[in-house]
Amino acid sequence: MSRLSSRKFAPGLRLATVALAAALIAGCAADKKPDDYVEKPIQTLYDDAMGKLGAKDYRAAAKAFEEVERQHPYSTWAVKAQLMAAYSYYEAARFDDAILAADRFIDLYPANPDVPYAYYLKALCYYEQISDVGRDQKMTIDARNALGEVIKRFPDSEYARDARLKLDLTTDHLAGKEMEIGRWYQTTGNWLAAVNRFQTVAVEYQTTAHVPEALYRLVELYTRLGLRDEAKKSGAVLGYNYPGSDWYTMAYRILAEDHNVPDAAPEPRKWYNKLWPW
Repeated sequence: MSRLSSRKFAPGLRLATVALAAALIAGCAADKKPDDYVEKPIQTLYDDAMGKLGAKDYRAAAKAFEEVERQHPYSTWAVKAQLMAAYSYYEAARFDDAILAADRFIDLYPANPDVPYAYYLKALCYYEQISDVGRDQKMTIDARNALGEVIKRFPDSEYARDARLKLDLTTDHLAGKEMEIGRWYQTTGNWLAAVNRFQTVAVEYQTTAHVPEALYRLVELYTRLGLRDEAKKSGAVLGYNYPGSDWYTMAYRILAEDHNVPDAAPEPRKWYNKLWPW
């Protein structure tokens, strides 16, 4: 009888033991909060974040600055911490997170004196992601737009000065991409498509280093297409603006062989308008 009773009630005893153990564990867990949620003085949190930043542990620093805002959202330090989190993400090459943090700072504090830096930081995030001319240039376009925004909104700031330098490099990069595509069209025999690309460089990227080659390519292609007037005009613009360049020497040779040497172009802007009136 006793053996039968033990078989009957043993499972119940085991279940009760498990339930009691689970309750004890849950109670202990409730008493102990994770470190992330331990409320700390704001100075302690901010100093800890700055320490991580100084140690170049950028991801940890970004999280630590975000913790400042989470625990003390209405403090002056929380405002600073938001921008510092964006900077930390930038240094960690977490560019998407940095852009989100900078955008949030701009939206929440549009009158803050550090807003120009937030815009500049966004532009840097795009600029750092510019790929070589053989790849898609969406990020280059985003960088160009963001740098232009810094210059337009804060023209007299120290950030605008650096943005202008980077904008020149970004524009040159986009022109290089157009040239690469144009050369590819030319080598594959798609001459009209190549002409369109080289025209884009000559008209839209006139301040870049790619313009002399673009004009030479136009002379070359127009001559092959039998468009002698267009070839002559392109050569005139090239000769006026880059008279000592190798590109003009080669273009002049092509035009001379075709008995189509251009006259001097006293007003290069009018030559551009004649070539591409739009």
